[in-house]
Amino acid sequence: MNIKIHTLILLFIHCTVFTVHGQLTLKVTSIPPNTPAGANIHVAGTFNNWNPGDATKILTNNGSGQYQITINPPIGEVKFKFTRGSWATVEGNLNGGFLPDRVLLYNGLPTTVNLTILSWEDLGAGGTGTAAPNVQLLDEDFYMPQLDRVRRIWIYLPPDYFTTSKKYPVLYMQDGQNLFDQNTSAFGEWEVDESLNELHASGDWGCIVIGIDNGGQLRLDEYSPWFNPQYGGGEGADYVDFIVNNLKPYVDANYRTLPGRLTTGIAGSSMGALISMYAFSERQDIFSKAGVFSPAFWFAGNQPASHVASNPKQGAARVYFIAGADEEDNGNQSNYVVEDMQEVADAMTTAGFNTTEKSFNVSPDGKHSEWFWAREFPDAYEWLFADFTTSIQDPSNQHVSLEIFPNPSQTWVYFSGYATTDTLEVQVIGIDGIIYQQTTLLAGTAFWTGDLPSGFYLIKARIPGDSWATGRLVKP
Repeated sequence: MNIKIHTLILLFIHCTVFTVHGQLTLKVTSIPPNTPAGANIHVAGTFNNWNPGDATKILTNNGSGQYQITINPPIGEVKFKFTRGSWATVEGNLNGGFLPDRVLLYNGLPTTVNLTILSWEDLGAGGTGTAAPNVQLLDEDFYMPQLDRVRRIWIYLPPDYFTTSKKYPVLYMQDGQNLFDQNTSAFGEWEVDESLNELHASGDWGCIVIGIDNGGQLRLDEYSPWFNPQYGGGEGADYVDFIVNNLKPYVDANYRTLPGRLTTGIAGSSMGALISMYAFSERQDIFSKAGVFSPAFWFAGNQPASHVASNPKQGAARVYFIAGADEEDNGNQSNYVVEDMQEVADAMTTAGFNTTEKSFNVSPDGKHSEWFWAREFPDAYEWLFADFTTSIQDPSNQHVSLEIFPNPSQTWVYFSGYATTDTLEVQVIGIDGIIYQQTTLLAGTAFWTGDLPSGFYLIKARIPGDSWATGRLVKP
């Protein structure tokens, strides 16, 4: 073969490969229903000097309400927004208000990202939703291969998500339509976004929440791995597999998460509590925390407790049980919800969990209702993530978890996991990075916290020469 021809062929192959790698396809799967007919949808970002009307960055209409464009941005962080040709017509959040820049980390390989445009700022949301601006729709139709159906998925991002490089723990929650917006909830919302925003303003590190809509008439089927001959069920194992094998990997790949088990939780109410407890016990390699609100364990008889008892503890864990003394479910009013909950909590002891790893709560006025779960959510969240511990500068560099009790604490705390004769070096660090206390004490003695101002603190402890163990203390 002629040397020149051979060289040209190699050059052509090289250029072809280079062209294939460097392609990022932005696919919009849903646009606001009030989008003007025939409107062009543009993308503006770091790759075109944020030109909102760039004629070369108009998305192609694929039909069926879907649009896409392929761009070739540099490797690294890509920021962008969609417009209808000007900043006056930029996309908005769920309520039609300001939406922070979209951010992707691009690795240079051919990638397709599915996105949803929630609203246009100039046209508004067309409703009176109550979701906070930092609540977004992750996907209107996230595919569930185990069940061969799709589901709407919500995502709550902490207020400082777009202004920091922090990584966050993640809480997966059932009945997503009831968590953030009164317009999508038939019985009232949990106000998860408002509660977490308030806690963040008070110094909480922050947590990403993934809300998974229930399947409507399929809810009972998906929320129990056990079949009830009267009500259904039986698809719960597949539903959990979807969260573990499809949804969680997607979230971890596209958002700044702390993906380990110690920073991953799952929660729900009623049937959502049943499937959350099952997921925690079945997949302790994934979840170390579970929020169990007014659980409908009655649906599966004694099987939830038996399942917990037969799955031995695999690592440090936290499970928060909460029910009302005035529960009413399935047309009956009795204490069976509390009794069943106690049975499952006792089964945790059989499985090897200690008393500090479960919090059992019964509220005298509590009912089987969203208002009750909304009221109790902040306490549940703070207890579940009280052992979420990180260095102040870099939350991805976690050390061994330090068990601190009681937590929250007004005056004294104790540390578990050490012999009472061990000498410990202890530091208390505020969210401002200041060391508030530093001392040495025996592990079996109480540690005074009464002089600390209210807030959140990182406590570090170690036997001299060992690695630091860390714990987060809440001081009311």
